[in-house]
Amino acid sequence: MRLSPVLRAGALVATLALAVTACGGKSQQVNSSSSLVDRAKADNKLTVGIKFDQPGLGLKTANGYTGFDVDVAKYIAKKLGVDENNITFKQAPSAQREDLIAQGDVDLVIATYTINDKRKQKVSFAGPYFVAGQDLLVKADNTSITGPDSLNGKKLCSVTGSTSAQTLQTKYANQVSLQNYGGYSECITGLLNGAIDAISTDDIILQGYAAANQGKLKVVGKPFTTEPYGIGFKKGDTKTQQALDEYIQAMEQDGSWKAALQKNFGSDYKVPSEPPITEK
Repeated sequence: MRLSPVLRAGALVATLALAVTACGGKSQQVNSSSSLVDRAKADNKLTVGIKFDQPGLGLKTANGYTGFDVDVAKYIAKKLGVDENNITFKQAPSAQREDLIAQGDVDLVIATYTINDKRKQKVSFAGPYFVAGQDLLVKADNTSITGPDSLNGKKLCSVTGSTSAQTLQTKYANQVSLQNYGGYSECITGLLNGAIDAISTDDIILQGYAAANQGKLKVVGKPFTTEPYGIGFKKGDTKTQQALDEYIQAMEQDGSWKAALQKNFGSDYKVPSEPPITEK
């Protein structure tokens, strides 16, 4: 059957539209499936999820962002070819970290993010870049809490979605009254006003809060878990994992890792004698 000139023109337009759509769809598919390493270098930009309320680790201030995790992010960004002023920091509460990565709201999460098997089902990790241990933070004059074995009848605060809360619920649920808050800054308020007896999370996080409150609080110093901090990103991006593992090792070897810890926690901070070993 022969088509009229009008119908032939319409068919040609439709064919071109389909071709453009197909090309556009293919281009989008390539971009969405490409490695973060390639995208960051090409776009010269990076979005990183951090904590906004953890002194020494990830803290939002009037002048910007400070902390060890922030310094790790800046080091990684430089290695990826991204200028420091092209990093966008986004708040990453503990309970939202996997969703932020999965939904593409952030490229990386560097937010005291403990590597564990449950989280590996949803995201990939590089690292660890630090190994912490769960401990307790109490008022400076508290003598009744000396470790996890002295928590019977005490009111403790931890943060929803954190491994610290899960550990307390598993190991000490019959001993303590556990109150989960949205963020550690809320826990600090409760501790200072006497609403709770102690806060439990990783020792390096607690160290930052103790330092920020100038003698009002103290870390008990009896860690009872091992918490390897990793950099989280989209699951299955093996090229990014290999690159980030190399960058973490470079940071440890060139002195930047130790310098960042002492910068954020003071020259008296006892930096671990050996950096953590990257998981294989």
